[in-house]
Amino acid sequence: MASPDYHFEAAILGRVCGVDEVGRGPGAGPVVAAAVILDPARIPPGLNDSKKLSQKYREELFGELVRCAHFGVGMAEPEEIDRRNILHASMVAMGRAVAALPHAPDHALIDGNRLPKNLPCPAEAIIKGDGKSVSIAAASIIAKVVRDRLMVRADFLYPGYGFAAHKGYLTKVHKAALQSFGPCPLHRFSFAPVVIAAERFNP
Repeated sequence: MASPDYHFEAAILGRVCGVDEVGRGPGAGPVVAAAVILDPARIPPGLNDSKKLSQKYREELFGELVRCAHFGVGMAEPEEIDRRNILHASMVAMGRAVAALPHAPDHALIDGNRLPKNLPCPAEAIIKGDGKSVSIAAASIIAKVVRDRLMVRADFLYPGYGFAAHKGYLTKVHKAALQSFGPCPLHRFSFAPVVIAAERFNP
């Protein structure tokens, strides 16, 4: 299978950012999006969909991207996810990531089949873009590493749930912890297993 490359970016005049998000599926923690503008002369080798990379390699690429690319990060917290729904919150996080860039882009490449509203530039949605565009792949890496680090920190704030290991995904261990301790403020109360646990502790 082909690796992501720069052909989407090369076809566009001006400054191009890739945008991706992580954390739609977990039952706890924020959804995190990143927007990345790569320097075409300094693209780190090995960029790919973050899910296809080991944690160690993601961390290495994250360090390289911080040194050679411009990026912005946007988030939507659990309360906002519950209020807006996860899809809308993901779009909002992407928009915030673009707004957080140190330089306004001329064009945005968005992973998926939808575009966030009110972007400051024209944009294109690319299905499975993190495997096709190096800018989107870079954004997936930034977003994944940032979110993983937040969930490791959450493990210290709310011990017992195992956030450092499962990053908020509703694994068997996580569901068992919910049944034992009930939800914490990082949980998404619009997700069924969290609702069930909350009802158990607040009948």
